[in-house]
This record gives sequence, C-alpha cells and structure tokens, in this order.
Amino acid sequence: MNVYGMRAELGDQGAVKMWHMTKDGALTALCNRDLDPAAPVDHDSAWTHTKQPLCHTCGALYLRQVPYESMISG
Repeated sequence: MNVYGMRAELGDQGAVKMWHMTKDGALTALCNRDLDPAAPVDHDSAWTHTKQPLCHTCGALYLRQVPYESMISG
C-alpha cells in the first residue's frame, strides 16, 4: 500500500513556495522535482486545506493514484 504525504518546496528565506505530493517518504515529488529533506512535511489530507500554492502536476497525479473512496472515508 502506498503512503502519500506532502513536502514543501522552499523559496526565499526558507518560506514555503509550493507544496508537492510524495509517495512512501521519497524526496522526489510525483512531478519529479527533488525536494529538500529538511523541508516541512504534512499529511496528504492537508492538500485541500493549505493556503500556500499547490503543485498542479502533483495534484493531478495524486488524484489518479488514490482511490476516491479512501479520500472521503477519512
């Protein structure tokens, strides 16, 4: 079973520039961007609740990989 999570892409002064989706703790996002191991992480359920920008490509790939039922069952 795959475990998804979010990892931030950092911008100026270490601020969150954009959130990406990762699988199984990888440091490479679903969009193939390599991310900093020290960057903030979050649970995949936070994808729809963050105020920072989200990677469109990661979101599209994530939605195609995760069954809809698991997303609404909590």
